[in-house]
Amino acid sequence: MNADQVMAAEKQYYMPVFTRYPVVLTHGSGPYVYDITGKKYIDYLAGIAVNLLGHAHPGLVAAIAEQAGKMIHCSNFYYTVEQAKLVESLAKLSGLDKVFIANSGAEANEGAIKLARKFGKTLNPDRVEILTAEHCFHGRTLATLTATAQPKYQEGLDPLPQGFGHFPYNDLAALKRAVSAKTSAVIIEPIQGEGGVNIPDPGYLQGAREICDASGALLVFDEIQTGMARTGKMFAYQHSGVKPDIMTLAKGLGGGVPIGAFLASDKVAAVFHSGDHGSTFGGNPLACAAANAVLAAIASEGLEANAQAMGEYLQQGLTGLKAKYPALITEVRGAGLMVGMKLTRPGKDIVENCMEQGALINCTAGDILRFVPPLNINKKHVDELLAILDKVLAAV
Repeated sequence: MNADQVMAAEKQYYMPVFTRYPVVLTHGSGPYVYDITGKKYIDYLAGIAVNLLGHAHPGLVAAIAEQAGKMIHCSNFYYTVEQAKLVESLAKLSGLDKVFIANSGAEANEGAIKLARKFGKTLNPDRVEILTAEHCFHGRTLATLTATAQPKYQEGLDPLPQGFGHFPYNDLAALKRAVSAKTSAVIIEPIQGEGGVNIPDPGYLQGAREICDASGALLVFDEIQTGMARTGKMFAYQHSGVKPDIMTLAKGLGGGVPIGAFLASDKVAAVFHSGDHGSTFGGNPLACAAANAVLAAIASEGLEANAQAMGEYLQQGLTGLKAKYPALITEVRGAGLMVGMKLTRPGKDIVENCMEQGALINCTAGDILRFVPPLNINKKHVDELLAILDKVLAAV
């Protein structure tokens, strides 16, 4: 199939839920991807913060191939070595005690909501409310899009599940007013991704921890985008020293293979019993083998430190562009290799022009250019992106 045939087939047979660019990607290597015509792009979207190791990483490819040759799937009626290794590693890395393996971020958040509600009911039968922050994003299932405090994702899908409330992000006074005796959990992204790479003030997560402790509500961190060394530490909450009661993971966990997880303390996890939750595909040997390979690469290749160093280098370069184009750029913010650049105008055409010049980036919240590349990039790759962005901004 050529590019036109691929796009025509998708248009005819795929449900019209995506607005796609007219590019057919076929393969990648490291931080680069190639389209069906052979054009090369440097990938600063990385599958939306998924491809932590870039494309065709030898260790990840070998782990997937080896596991596929042994066993791709088996029921959770049985134990597997790969799943046991993964849950042990995640528990030890996070300091949390119990892990459930799912297939996606939305599933991880669904499981966290279920667990939090069941725990809340052990304290008070009415303790079922889930509070989330404005401009958050927690998924597209009915429960998680209800938790997502952005009406654009909810239009036409009512009636939505009950028992959800929202509060302004980065406002401890508002959070304190929102929490009540009916609140089972407060879900917060340590850094909001889809909302615009929004970073809370110092002390915000500590304050949220104190409010939850005082009220008896659980504190849940959605680390689906920020986890797995993306911000320069394995989990973003480690920058603050605040440990949640429940944490959710996905995106980079499998390096591109679909997998999610939610973790909890022993005290919270104890309310789940056999049959309370489950998944046919969750925790399958193939996905767990991929996740184990990702964790091994993060450790052996020093990717936490590299994400921190390259993130600082990227922010320095973007700050230079801010000084050069003050009428276009108002702020550069981020942590590690999760970086946003706020524009004075919508960024859709800038994304498209960067793509024409050979760089894949993303615009979120309308006017925030988001950069979430593989964590193993180097200065050469940053300079390449900055040169393309400079050229595009100059033309604008």
